[in-house]
Amino acid sequence: MVLVPGAAELGANDPRLVAFAEALARAGFEVLVPDLPDLRELRVSADDGVIIGDALLALAGHCASRGNKTVGMTAICYSAGPAMIALLDEEVRGTARFMLSIGGYLDIESVIRFITTGVHANPHDRASLYRRPDEYGKWVFALSSTGALSRRGDRESLEEMARRRRAEPEADLSDLAAGLDDEGRRVFQLLENRDPDRVAELIAALPRGIVTEITALDLSRRDLSALDMRFILIHGNDDPVIPETQSVMLAAALQRADLFILDSIQHVDPGPSGLGDKLKLLAAVHELLRQRDIIRPPEGPTGESPLRSASDEPVAGPTRPPGMM
Repeated sequence: MVLVPGAAELGANDPRLVAFAEALARAGFEVLVPDLPDLRELRVSADDGVIIGDALLALAGHCASRGNKTVGMTAICYSAGPAMIALLDEEVRGTARFMLSIGGYLDIESVIRFITTGVHANPHDRASLYRRPDEYGKWVFALSSTGALSRRGDRESLEEMARRRRAEPEADLSDLAAGLDDEGRRVFQLLENRDPDRVAELIAALPRGIVTEITALDLSRRDLSALDMRFILIHGNDDPVIPETQSVMLAAALQRADLFILDSIQHVDPGPSGLGDKLKLLAAVHELLRQRDIIRPPEGPTGESPLRSASDEPVAGPTRPPGMM
């Protein structure tokens, strides 16, 4: 299992991720966690799909050397975007046979509308719904945007805004906003906008590099039906970072997806669960373990594993370095 962290400063060392990886290992998975510096800096980039794809290829080579090419992946929150992009890469496609997504998304523009205004659409009748969004999601977007800004002062001001608002959601930003140049102001206008009808217009007005990155991360623009694999989608029904409607739409865009909407996961942090959620989680775990137990022998001869465990002697690395921890 390739386990892709979400946007969190501790990355692979986040205690929640470590506990999850250990649980997967106890369940019989070999777990590989890619090191994604962007996500540790709370930046989401489509380029992370390259590192994730390399990790999948390396783990697939490792499993094939042991006579079974079954490989899966788990992606958390915003990392679902780069993870899906990796799966669609021609060299990587078909490597993973199943994927668990926790709190993922399909339409990045809709996610931006939600994190800035709290408005999201019911996927069944497109009626507008409202939920107070967590500031975290908005400032992950802000930090992801800074690399495309040409002026250093704008980059530093937005980064300081993110630090202030993550520490204090109502912190005053007027002093920093006053010093922004044109590019920075356009980003700030989107961040501070509360009118859902203006979001598309404000996104289109962003600097070209940011628009390009948003487009690259938008899974709704890609043909996900080409992914011939099993997906297990889990989402909390009151998620304040990415609304559960995104996983509903993601499931509809995939060939084979099992969707589980839970009351006991606000975002990716599980809480006390009732009987309904326990039954849903049991069904999700059953499908995950069923996929684990499917043995798919390699079609041809295999070489040595490109990976090593803590007790193994080092072996030759993969042709494409996986960027792993």
